[in-house]
Amino acid sequence: MKGYKLGFDPWALCLFLALMVPNFFWFAVPAPWDVLRRESATQALDSFASLCQFLTAGLMCLPLYRRNREKNSLGPWARAALLCLCLYYLGWALYYRGLAAFWVILLLPLPPCLALLSYILHRRNWPAALPAVLFTVCHLVYAAVNFLLPPGPV
Repeated sequence: MKGYKLGFDPWALCLFLALMVPNFFWFAVPAPWDVLRRESATQALDSFASLCQFLTAGLMCLPLYRRNREKNSLGPWARAALLCLCLYYLGWALYYRGLAAFWVILLLPLPPCLALLSYILHRRNWPAALPAVLFTVCHLVYAAVNFLLPPGPV
């Protein structure tokens, strides 16, 4: 671990909090046609996803830095993260307008995960990549099983 130090990335924390704001709002204010409040059929997977999300946020906000690293500008991966954040907010805006179509529901799990992954690529924070990929897979499976795929036979 020579040549590395533990740091704090305030932009990672800002991105994570910006991604969480719509969730906090949703907990407090129900949407007009709130299909997301259904009981989850993937509770064990949801717990694992929460663990991956926690690890991702922690590893993004408290990364190991090379002591001689170059400063990152607003490169293409950072711009991709911002674009994904905007798409995520668009998804929530449409959802609160009463739209719960397939593509609107898909805007709720996919862009935030892609924003995290884009930011991780921007910072080259490889330890955060694995939990972020696992969180993305879990989040998409959760959305598909609970909201996008037709229910199976009971």
